[in-house]
Amino acid sequence: MFPREGGRVKPAVFSYLDPRTLEEALGALADHGDDASVLAGGQSLVPLLNMRLARPEVVVDVNRVPGLDALRVDAGAVRVGALVRAAAVERDPAVAGALPVLAEAVRHIAHPQIRSRTTIGGNIAHADPSSELPAVLAAVDGAVVLRSAEEERTVGWEEFFVSVFTTAREPEELVTEVVFPVRPELEFRWVEFARHHGDFPVAGVCLGLSLADGAVRQARLAATGVGDRPLRLREVEAALTGSVLGPETAREAGELAGRAVDPPSDVHGSGDFRRAILATLVRRTIESWPGQAQRGRKGAAA
Repeated sequence: MFPREGGRVKPAVFSYLDPRTLEEALGALADHGDDASVLAGGQSLVPLLNMRLARPEVVVDVNRVPGLDALRVDAGAVRVGALVRAAAVERDPAVAGALPVLAEAVRHIAHPQIRSRTTIGGNIAHADPSSELPAVLAAVDGAVVLRSAEEERTVGWEEFFVSVFTTAREPEELVTEVVFPVRPELEFRWVEFARHHGDFPVAGVCLGLSLADGAVRQARLAATGVGDRPLRLREVEAALTGSVLGPETAREAGELAGRAVDPPSDVHGSGDFRRAILATLVRRTIESWPGQAQRGRKGAAA
């Protein structure tokens, strides 16, 4: 089925470029456009090359480009350079202190060996609709910084993720930074269901709540695995706002989340299965939230 040589799957022939400056990398992308693929961690691109599902004429390896591996945490955001490895985010105490849900979600990505190579920029740019990090980016209203030889622009998550493996990045652009805003007024949780540890989730949710006397002042809910891109479930957010957390609120929110999505069916499960998993994840996450009342009811936040 796939071309093999010596018993191993081999990629089609391509030219390899190894730029040592950002300007060289951007120049290569400007020269080759759609014929070029960017190599960072290689955890997605290399298998695609080997199976010949990707056939670029040129591979631009950005691993030796300085300045793309900066991880900065300030009062406003966690700013992750494109080459920062997932393992670095997972272990960084400043990230854990500023936005713990980001480190929590990263711990669900595959296995430690994979996380040691996977880059945050590559994960976001790949735009897998079942990936964890795009959903976290959606929940915190994050953005992606794109650079070309001509300009730099910052694109919000909703504009950046277009469809399955498709983003707003132009062929001559490079993802240079991913910005996860810090939302101190919200407490976030990441929860997912995968068939096996390290698999992509069948469904996952990033839920953020701000409570006062058990009542929800603000809610953020993003989901992965149930659409062609990360989804913000704004109907559920609106329904939760003003509610007092409890079993009934959790049940209603889960049911609403299930009705709000139209997941595809694939080898991992039917659309109805993914919808049911999502509803259960939302319900159980709310049920386990600290500081809630014994019985859910509607009411204005105190």
